[in-house]
Amino acid sequence: MKKSILMVAVAFAFASEAAIPEKSALPLKPEALQAQAAMIAAEVLTREHYKAVPLDDAMSEKIFERYFKSLDGDKLCFLQSDIDQFGAYRTKFDDMIRAGNLAVPFQIYGIYQKRFSDRIAYARDLLKQKQDFTVDERIELDREKSAWPKTEAESRDLWRKRVKNDWLRLKLAGKDDKSIRDTLDKRYENYETRTGKVNSEDVFQIFLNAYATAIEPHTNYLGPRAAENFDIAMRLSLHGIGAVLQSREDYTVIREIVPGSPASMSGKLKVGDRIVGVGQGDNPAFTDVLGWRIDEVVQLIRGDKGSTVRLDILPADAGPDAKHSTVVLVRDKINMEAQAAKKSIIEVQDGAKKRKVGVITLPAFYHDFDAHKNGDKDYRSATRDMARILGEFKRAKVDNVLIDLRENGGGSLSEAVEMTGLFIDKGPVVQQRYADGRVRIESDTNAGLAWDGPVGVLISRASASASEIFAAALQDYGRALIIGEPSFGKGTVQQLLPLENIQRVPNGELKMTVAQFFRINGGTTQLRGVTPDIKLPVTSDAENFGESSYDNALPWTNIKPAPFVSAGNLKSVIDEVQKRHDARVAKDKDFQYLVEDLAEVKKLRKENSISLNEAVRRKERDAQEARAKLREERQASQVVGAGRNKALAEKKRARQDDGLQGDERSLVADLAAEKAAKEAKDVMLNEAAHILSDVVGMVKTDTRLASRLMPYMPNKAVD
Repeated sequence: MKKSILMVAVAFAFASEAAIPEKSALPLKPEALQAQAAMIAAEVLTREHYKAVPLDDAMSEKIFERYFKSLDGDKLCFLQSDIDQFGAYRTKFDDMIRAGNLAVPFQIYGIYQKRFSDRIAYARDLLKQKQDFTVDERIELDREKSAWPKTEAESRDLWRKRVKNDWLRLKLAGKDDKSIRDTLDKRYENYETRTGKVNSEDVFQIFLNAYATAIEPHTNYLGPRAAENFDIAMRLSLHGIGAVLQSREDYTVIREIVPGSPASMSGKLKVGDRIVGVGQGDNPAFTDVLGWRIDEVVQLIRGDKGSTVRLDILPADAGPDAKHSTVVLVRDKINMEAQAAKKSIIEVQDGAKKRKVGVITLPAFYHDFDAHKNGDKDYRSATRDMARILGEFKRAKVDNVLIDLRENGGGSLSEAVEMTGLFIDKGPVVQQRYADGRVRIESDTNAGLAWDGPVGVLISRASASASEIFAAALQDYGRALIIGEPSFGKGTVQQLLPLENIQRVPNGELKMTVAQFFRINGGTTQLRGVTPDIKLPVTSDAENFGESSYDNALPWTNIKPAPFVSAGNLKSVIDEVQKRHDARVAKDKDFQYLVEDLAEVKKLRKENSISLNEAVRRKERDAQEARAKLREERQASQVVGAGRNKALAEKKRARQDDGLQGDERSLVADLAAEKAAKEAKDVMLNEAAHILSDVVGMVKTDTRLASRLMPYMPNKAVD
């Protein structure tokens, strides 16, 4: 089964041959397999890519620039002289890749590693000095567009301000000088420790991605381990023990236990337990994993279904010298339910009427290709899960369905097509144009609908690729009201191509752009995204996030529309729905607070700097605190008794900046903050539900309007 993938981005997991618990004293060097992978990738990319670009001197210069930025995006480590030192190779990377000669990219990484180590040593030395917070100076927050430091003194000044800002945040949170020094010294030490665990596979992946993304933003190289993780994300399952792990200092800590998994069923593991050793099968020996990278520990724990893994556990609350326990588990298939479609029902009061809006939150368009190919009748897919939930909504008699795609970066092309088919009878869904100009129409060929009632789709700037295909198709058919902000704007299709040498040894994969997709109306989402029918406040930075932020994105264009029959016409109600929305949110304090917060974020983003003067920062913080306190008191006024004080205390904790990073807080505090964030009121979602309730009210009270808007449900215009 061909895997056509539409994803906005890939989160690359580090990959390695073996653990590196301590920083290696030897410089990293390329391996033979990596040289082969580079040569194969160049051959494929220059011949088969949708935007075939020759690997020549011009491309070499682009790779050169991207590689340095990939290593040091904020320009805090390299000096301009470092860039100049390798200037002679600006037009040589093309020859090196074709010859499999990767020595220079690894030399560049060696310089980066030394610079980073020097910067960290300087930062730790600064902690011994007294900080002066009376000086009026500012720190630049985003240095991506800034110049490389020209001198060592200029670089050191950047790090001085960085340390000063880290210190000031902790000071404003009430920490004393000794506590601040200890916290920051450990933080900077951890930075260097993590950098010391980088291996040759990591460096090669960064370099080859500099080449791949120089062609087009969504072409990537996945190393063997990153490719495995990508497949797991697509099928939402793996073989393991069912524990979510996290690195905390030198320990691998259990952050979450999946219900029903081997880890859960054993009853012998709990959140906070530390894994210090891993053994296989009946072998009594443990591999000591103290100080290992998290991906390397995970690789030891994963394995074939039915096989045995043994864990050497240091209990959560025990000291480092406490008694260990051994936990023996049999690996099983673990379903990643946290990334699957989820349902909820929001009740909306509309005068005397109470309407139910069924919400489906879809994080990705996932599909277990291997299980499907092997004939597993229970294979997992987003469309199957969506169809099941729609059936449950029918039984719950919801009035409208809202599909939340705000954080959905894409996934399987076939899933986007099949899922659209749940809401239309038959017809084209998306058009694909290939490099040779051929256009292929992907259609829903299954008669019937899983849901014939009103539909809404909630999108954000993070909604991309498959999300945009789905939203655009339902919009073009007049089948759904699109709510939110303009989407990402990615209109390209990728395929996964394994790179294997002649011995068939896994050598990573290319995720390569092979086509551009177009709406059935002939337009494309490329660059422009999907424009919502009802616009909500913009939450993202469109200048720096989205397809239009890339300097080498494909241009917008259009082709001939596909023949299709509209399933409805929502245009006649959009103006009225927008009017009701505007009137409602004008009186909604929570919505107006959100608008204020977004305006403040936009202002800070534009300024791109903050003061390092303590008095100025305290004044800014106090103003924010006062504003937040008024809001919280209003919200807590709806809570009576002792619960009111508790609500206020929880809100205060949630908004205060403690100056810490995630792994510096206690695991209990970190999990509590995560839980509070999930349970926080979702203003956008609630307003989207009200918008759809308005549509239902209009449809159910006007038979003629219902027949125009919802031809699939002509007899349902009765309340």
